[in-house]
Amino acid sequence: MFNIIKLNEKDNVGVAPMDIPKNKKIAEEFVTIENIPFGHKVSIKNIKKNSYIFKYGQIIGSATKDIKVGEHVHSHNLKFLEFDRKYDHKKIKEEKINKSNYFFDGYLRSNGEVGTRNYIGIISTVNCSATVVNKIAKNINNYLKNKNFKNIDGAVAIKHSSGCGSNSSGYGMDLLHRTIEGFKKHPNFGKVYVIGLGCECAQLSMFQNQINKINTQYFNIQDEGGTSQIIYKISNKILKQLDEVDSIERVKVPISKLKVALQCGGSDGYSGVTANPALGYASDIIVKNGGSTILAETPEIYGAEHLLIERAKNKKIIDKLQNQISWWKKYADMNGVTLDGNPSPGNKKGGLTTILEKSLGAVAKGGNAVMSDVLDYAETLKENGFNFMNSPGYDPVSVTGQVASGANVICFTTGRGSCFGFKPSPSIKIATNTNMYNRMIEDMDINAGTIMDGEKSLEEAGKEIFHEIISVASGKKSKSELNGYGDDEFNPWIVGATL
Repeated sequence: MFNIIKLNEKDNVGVAPMDIPKNKKIAEEFVTIENIPFGHKVSIKNIKKNSYIFKYGQIIGSATKDIKVGEHVHSHNLKFLEFDRKYDHKKIKEEKINKSNYFFDGYLRSNGEVGTRNYIGIISTVNCSATVVNKIAKNINNYLKNKNFKNIDGAVAIKHSSGCGSNSSGYGMDLLHRTIEGFKKHPNFGKVYVIGLGCECAQLSMFQNQINKINTQYFNIQDEGGTSQIIYKISNKILKQLDEVDSIERVKVPISKLKVALQCGGSDGYSGVTANPALGYASDIIVKNGGSTILAETPEIYGAEHLLIERAKNKKIIDKLQNQISWWKKYADMNGVTLDGNPSPGNKKGGLTTILEKSLGAVAKGGNAVMSDVLDYAETLKENGFNFMNSPGYDPVSVTGQVASGANVICFTTGRGSCFGFKPSPSIKIATNTNMYNRMIEDMDINAGTIMDGEKSLEEAGKEIFHEIISVASGKKSKSELNGYGDDEFNPWIVGATL
């Protein structure tokens, strides 16, 4: 006899916690009439054609034909449909922030911000300086291999493929400018060097301001005599400043200084059942103790935005979120696609069928806390608590925006086994199922599949994630750091024409 998981009394489908063959009895209630892959959906009621299909007690689509009890429910008989999102937004009572008993060991900066790592950042303003910043970072990291600087994590080349071939003003350039500024002042950098070519649209003068003035220097390749000259000059400058960067030591700080990016990739049918709600539980602990979390990926909350709206602190941020979604619909239409084109082939293989289903699981990463603010892409986090940031669903672009907003730790859930890291902020990988965790144990930090296995409750798994966040914020190396991920994931969102 096999069991299935029913997530809400309203549901007419359940989730298979294992491969279930055809003609197998399900908990003395019905018999499967075809094979059900693990993580996929099985009908637990007869469903008429064009009727809603419910999971999590929410609409995930409609039936394209009559579906019998025990039948596999997936792309062949379930489709996306638009429907009016109903929500009940009431005046939100501000949550009481606990006097925190939780602390982590971080790098306290002069402006009061706290780093979880202490890197040297070499930032390109344009693709033309990407090679230079990469070679400088390699020079410094090769030197550090043979030296004992206990408080320096290394040098990071923040390189990208944009910065020119576009208008020097407008929304697209605003996004790049905001992203670079966010990294320039990020507390995980002890020193920052910003390098341009000299003739690009994203002129160096755009970034020369009072932000992190003490620790930031600016250079153009064309002003310094060319490639070899600037590499030699800046490499030597950094070498002379290593003692200064190394002089800062970790000190005990409250977790109100934590800003955690909530991210997912390679999701499967378990994501919304195990890892995402467990991360949501950890997010709520951080928020209750004065810290901040940032959910993102606007196309992947589409269809579940009403669940965020019900938690919004005020009408102003509701309007902002709804305007962002309206913008995305127009943006998708302009490019000849629709938002329901998501999920990916890997998502579908893992059991997800529609964007509505995927979004309902993705929103669970945000827990249940009041939504304090809605940010534009790479906008600096201003309100402690749970925040939403507008971004694409593509993980490197989304995380780039979250880190630019201030995230000093990343929590990344995955069901298919995404490999991901992002310097300068450490990334914690959380597996949704035990099969994948065991297969990719060298890449996964935490196995939330223990919830499905009955070994841990959701709350216990959430606490495990929370304590891992504190450990990694205090200096413990995550699996992605041990594997060397994070040097190539910086990917600013490019919006607008390439000219």
